[in-house]
Amino acid sequence: MTKSTELSCSCGQVAMRVLGKPIVSAECLCSDCQQAGEFLQTLPNAPAVLDEKSATRFVLYRKDRVLCATGREFLREHSLANDSKTRRVVAVCCNTPIFLEFAAGHWLSMYGGLWPTKDLPRLELRTMTRDRPQGVQLPKDVPNPDTHTIAFYAKLVGAWAAMGFKTPNIDFINGRLDAR
Repeated sequence: MTKSTELSCSCGQVAMRVLGKPIVSAECLCSDCQQAGEFLQTLPNAPAVLDEKSATRFVLYRKDRVLCATGREFLREHSLANDSKTRRVVAVCCNTPIFLEFAAGHWLSMYGGLWPTKDLPRLELRTMTRDRPQGVQLPKDVPNPDTHTIAFYAKLVGAWAAMGFKTPNIDFINGRLDAR
């Protein structure tokens, strides 16, 4: 039987279910995640998105293993630009970031803040460390590549192969986030 993990927004009105093991558990320090994180955590009652290193914590899952159990009416997308190939999905009931989606990707990057600290999958690596703010020193607890590692891409391709090279459509988003 496949393990199922229930995740919810801060107020509990949006519940997500992830199935099985994640593809990878990472922190992203890219400039887009920093910019989006700064914006998202300024929304009313929003939880922190960026940590003290300006990193965003993500746990990546195959799209076919992420379900919206309840609260899809509260899910809105936010993009940094109109032509962006990524969108960040927020539960507007409490402004909790839920996931980041690459338009053509076969995975969703679930925000680490959805997990209780004790249940958050162990950090495996940091990505895009070349974009970290000046003066930020990174611990040596996991790999800290400037961009992405071959192992990171291998995990993504392996997950895609296991999906039969399909890219499921995420159809449970209910419009755009009305904030700038």
